[in-house]
Amino acid sequence: MEQAFIFGTAAFGNNFTNRDEECKRLEGNFKNGINSIIVSPRRWGKTSLVKKVAKQVNNSGQQIKVVTMDAFMCRTEVDFYRLFTTEIIKQTSNKWEEWMENAKNFLSRVSPKFSMGSDPLNDFSISFDVLNDIQTEQDILDLPQKIAVSKNIRLVVCIDEFQQIAEYTNAINFQKKMRSIWQLQTNVTYCLYGSKMHVLTNLFSKQSSPFYKFGDLIYLQKIDATRWTSYICARFTATGKSISEDLAAKVSSMVDYHSSYVQHLAWLVWVKTTTEATQAQLDEALEDLLNQNKILYYNQTENLTGYQINFLKALVNGVQSEFTRADIIKLYNLGSSANVSRLKKALEQKELIDISGKNVTLLDPLFGYWLKSEF
Repeated sequence: MEQAFIFGTAAFGNNFTNRDEECKRLEGNFKNGINSIIVSPRRWGKTSLVKKVAKQVNNSGQQIKVVTMDAFMCRTEVDFYRLFTTEIIKQTSNKWEEWMENAKNFLSRVSPKFSMGSDPLNDFSISFDVLNDIQTEQDILDLPQKIAVSKNIRLVVCIDEFQQIAEYTNAINFQKKMRSIWQLQTNVTYCLYGSKMHVLTNLFSKQSSPFYKFGDLIYLQKIDATRWTSYICARFTATGKSISEDLAAKVSSMVDYHSSYVQHLAWLVWVKTTTEATQAQLDEALEDLLNQNKILYYNQTENLTGYQINFLKALVNGVQSEFTRADIIKLYNLGSSANVSRLKKALEQKELIDISGKNVTLLDPLFGYWLKSEF
C-alpha cells in the first residue's frame, strides 16, 4: 500500500511537496559550481531538499557526482577527517579494490586502515592513528579535488549538521584551514547545512567568520497554505480516503505550516479516518501529537529561569516584537530592557525561539500549545 505521509525521515517521491523554486536554485548551484548554504529551523525539510536535488543531478547524465555525509557524530576535528575521507572515497568508487587504491594514491601520508562491515561492497570505514602534520590535513581536505580531477568529473560534497565544526577545539583555526583549501578547488562544489539555525547563521554571516560569503545563502521559507492543502487532499485520495479542503487547511495551520508537524499531524488524522476525515478526528490527532511531545517540553523548560518562562508566555500570548516597551516589561515581569536582550539571546541559543529582525517566534509551534496549557 502506498505510504500516505512521511515524517521523522527524509521525504521522497509523492511525499516531497513544493520547494520547486528551491530545487531549481540548488540544482543550478550544483551544476554551475556555486557553493550553497541552506539555513532553516529544524525539521523544515533541508535534508529532503538536498537528497531530491542530489538524485536529480546524479541521474542527469552529466559528469557530476554528488557525495553526502552527516557530521552529527563528528565531535572532534579528527572525527571529521575520518568521516570525510571515508565518504569521499566510498561514494566516488565502485568497488573495494578501487577504494584502497584511491586511499593509497591520494592519502600516502595517512597510512589508512580499512574496517569492513557485513557488506564489504558498501560498508567500510577508514581510520588512522595520528595526523602527523599540516600537510596531511591539507591532503585530506583536498581529497575531493584530487579524485574529481583524476576521474575528470565535478564533485558536489553535501555536509549535513555542518554546525558541529563550531564546537571543536580550536574551531576557528580548523575553519580557516577548510576555507583556505576549499575555496581554491576548481572541480568541487560544497553544500553545507544543519539543524542549529543560529550557529549556521553565525558561521556564514559574520564578517569575522572564516566562512563569511562562502556561497549562496538559502533561507528556506515555510511551504504556503495552498500547497499544503492540495498536498494533504491528494495524499488522502491516493490512499483511498478523503478530507475536505477546509479540514486539510486546518491541519497545516494548526502547526503553523511546520513541514514535519504537518506530515505527522496529517498522518495521525489519516490513521483515525475510515472514509472521510472529521474535525473530531483532527482534534484527537492534535492531542495525540501533544502527548507524544510532553516529556520533551518538560525537559526543555525545567531549567529555564522565571524570566525566561515569562518571555515565552508573552510570545504565546501574541507578543512578537517591542518586548522592551515599558508596559510589556511590566505586564510579563521581564525585568528591564537589558534583561530582555539577555533573555532573547539565551532562548535563541537553547533553540526555543527564532529571531528575525525585530520579530521573535517559537521554533516549535506545538510548544506554544503546551505552554498555554501548563503556564
